[in-house]
Amino acid sequence: MNILVLIHEFPPVGGGGGRVAQDLCHGLAARGHNLRVLTARMDGLPDHEEVDGFHVIRIGPKRRFAFRALLHEMLGYNLAAIWHGLRLTDGWKPDVIHTHFAVPAGAAAFWLSKLTGVPYILTAHLGDVPGGVPEKTDHIFRWVFPLTPSIWQAAARVVAVSHFTRRIALESYPNVQVDVIHNGVDRSVMPERELDATRPPRIIFAGRFVEQKNPTHLVQALAGLKDLPWNCVMLGDGPLQAEVKEQIAAFGLQDRFTLPGWVTPEEVLDWCRRGDILCLPSRSEGLPVAGVQALAMGLAVVLSNVGGNTELVRHGENGFLFEPGDVPALQTHLKTLLASSKTLKSAQAYSFELANQFNLQTIVGQYEGLFKTVTFMD
Repeated sequence: MNILVLIHEFPPVGGGGGRVAQDLCHGLAARGHNLRVLTARMDGLPDHEEVDGFHVIRIGPKRRFAFRALLHEMLGYNLAAIWHGLRLTDGWKPDVIHTHFAVPAGAAAFWLSKLTGVPYILTAHLGDVPGGVPEKTDHIFRWVFPLTPSIWQAAARVVAVSHFTRRIALESYPNVQVDVIHNGVDRSVMPERELDATRPPRIIFAGRFVEQKNPTHLVQALAGLKDLPWNCVMLGDGPLQAEVKEQIAAFGLQDRFTLPGWVTPEEVLDWCRRGDILCLPSRSEGLPVAGVQALAMGLAVVLSNVGGNTELVRHGENGFLFEPGDVPALQTHLKTLLASSKTLKSAQAYSFELANQFNLQTIVGQYEGLFKTVTFMD
């Protein structure tokens, strides 16, 4: 089957949504499917590249930031995706188009489908759903929302990465059928977690340094736990990075925090291999890839009680949920894990077992089934 994948950010550019797309492409290519990915350009990355058995084509205006796409860059990507997509259909007609994010790539999928007759499947990750990440996208949806219902309605199938994402999508698009297929993880390529009883527990934060991910609250919570042994690695970059560094310095915690900046997906896994607890104090989440990976690596998880986070945590078993913004509760839950090695190890073992529900091969098979159904109907 020929599958054309549209996504405006693809590793090493972008966040978890790109990693989801990359893992799916790898899994589908391993099953013999022929995939081509149209994604955005950026300095330092080749315009054409073979990756894990599929072809990546980078198009449109170059992105300025790895961690954020500007509005004009997304618009430019859409125009380029339509043009390059039409060129591809001349000699390589896709059987199906798979678009990640209704905004922006969904618009390109809509027009390519109209112009070529090729059906498309839409995967919604949360930020592309009205109200999903209000602090990040509300200003965009004020302008583009009237144009989005047709994108959702014209899709042959719509997938949400979590039950929460599905629920809020149906609030804006009630006449669309939305299935849930979780983000997955391939345990066969996961490095074994490093076990070192001599070092203090390591807390991992992985994400953009933006209001949605709320990194400053983690620093504030840990500032009240100076008497316990721990160190913290905060992976990522973004406009709040300077504020995070200032807070760390103000609390006198420079020797207990490591901020490597923007890292590759492989480096995230390597840090998780050396970690013990994943902490994401986000204000909103679809189904964080870092969370799924943390389960597979056997990390305890302390996540805000929002969105798809609730599908990754069994409260009191493999970690804890807390209300976003409740720094004292976050501090209490971290203290519970840090103060008792027995509690921490028990939570880690539970996470490892829970990860079986997010097996990548099962999820690739679910998408493969959708693609076959759509092309058969077509």
